[in-house]
Amino acid sequence: MPIAIRAGQSLNRRQLLVRSAATCAVAGLGSLARPYLSRAADRPLITSGIQSGDVSADSAVIWARADRAARMQVECSTLESFNTVIGSATADALPDSDFTSKVLLDGLPPGQDIFYRVRFESIDGQGLAGETQLGHFRTAPTSRSSISFAWSGDTTGQGWGIDESRGGMRTYRTMLDNRPDFFIHSGDHIYADCPVERELKLPDGGVWRNIVTEEKSVVACSLAQYRGNYKYNWLDESFRAFHAAVPLFAQWDDHEVTNDWAPIGTADETGYAEDGTSHLVARARRAFHEFMPMRAAPAQEDGRIYRKIAYGPLLDVFMIDMRSYRDSTWNKRDDHGDTCILGAAQLAWLKRELVASDATWKVIAADMPIGLISEDAIALGDGPPERREHEIADLLSFMKRAGIRNTVWLTADMHYTAAHQYDPNRAAFQDFEPFWEFVSGPLHAGTWAPAPLDNTFGPKVMFQKGCSGENLAPCYGMQFFGRVDIDGKTEVMTVTLKDVDNRDLWSVDIEPRQDARPGQIMAQHI
Repeated sequence: MPIAIRAGQSLNRRQLLVRSAATCAVAGLGSLARPYLSRAADRPLITSGIQSGDVSADSAVIWARADRAARMQVECSTLESFNTVIGSATADALPDSDFTSKVLLDGLPPGQDIFYRVRFESIDGQGLAGETQLGHFRTAPTSRSSISFAWSGDTTGQGWGIDESRGGMRTYRTMLDNRPDFFIHSGDHIYADCPVERELKLPDGGVWRNIVTEEKSVVACSLAQYRGNYKYNWLDESFRAFHAAVPLFAQWDDHEVTNDWAPIGTADETGYAEDGTSHLVARARRAFHEFMPMRAAPAQEDGRIYRKIAYGPLLDVFMIDMRSYRDSTWNKRDDHGDTCILGAAQLAWLKRELVASDATWKVIAADMPIGLISEDAIALGDGPPERREHEIADLLSFMKRAGIRNTVWLTADMHYTAAHQYDPNRAAFQDFEPFWEFVSGPLHAGTWAPAPLDNTFGPKVMFQKGCSGENLAPCYGMQFFGRVDIDGKTEVMTVTLKDVDNRDLWSVDIEPRQDARPGQIMAQHI
């Protein structure tokens, strides 16, 4: 696993290190600059761009990947000129982590634009350094400031890879134009089970021409192939530009491993460990953590993905994991015994964190929706809770009893976009408060038709948009993401569903509830 290292005293605002900064040049920037040497082949390079993640009011994770064993050097500043450097950190990129590396920058000022620069130096002590790349993020506020963020999921699915003649992964460029404070990727960062072929025929007679790589040309089984799926996405220019400028809050779903996987019931031809766990899942999990700019989990919970990210007094984001602790591969009515989608430990954690949260809004970032009927998810059809629905019913009724207000669910997975309003007055199970769920995606994958809802928790479709068939190519414009704006003065949350061409498809303003009375919800169709 990549090593996260705190920046330490160099990031203490009371002990700022004032350093001279040179102008941007190929040889480097500021204190990272080195005398020019002609030994270009000996200089370690950044191979897959740079990214930040899990940003809080005073810290952030910075990630990059080198082309060889090297030492990552990171500096940050509140000034784009880097005239004042407020901190630095280093970490080694080694073969064991496929030359990926992470550092944790700590002690940052809240509510500030932070500019950072990354380069790799040779690890043999010769001091040879490669080019510098620049990135940006904004730390969470500690005041009631306005917030804007985006979410979506589903990248490089169904064989639709990078076709440069069609603009590559265009949705990433559109999201960058929205300048969100951060981005929640709701899962399916890769499609490890969907190889990318050189050409795919389109319904209109055209041809989709993919960039192809050896590791992305087969169904992933080895660790190298899983890593290759992540490296493939970094070949796209818009993908690289977006992640250099917008922090990532990452969670996973099934295609980071294989379609519809679960800890129990997933066939693994590569074999199992002595404790019965799948080698396939272990390799996929390792690659995911290597390539995601996530904070390290507690030592006793190595590899844990679910976590809370506090983003100021107006927002807490609860990143949940609906894959790692579920009961089995399929969600069928005739299955009996213990059933779960979150698992006892994660469910207890979520309840504790929701109760402890004093943020105005509590966003639950889920990797799949609640009420869409699917044998891989939660809903089974009309009627009282069954199987995995019991956990959701338990959670929703707990939130009602505990007086937890202003929860909003964000998700992807379904390859179309939708807004669902859940209301106990329409529901077979009624012990909960009304809430919203918003679905978005795909970012860059096949688009599908909307799925049916069940009435267990009383969802109503307020808006949905997909295609009439299945696996519609990205070039037809049915690629979606969502934008959330929270007003710092009124605390009203505005959720807007958008498409790849930045069109506002539908939006809703949700007023925060200050008491037990339902808040006024105003929907505006565009």
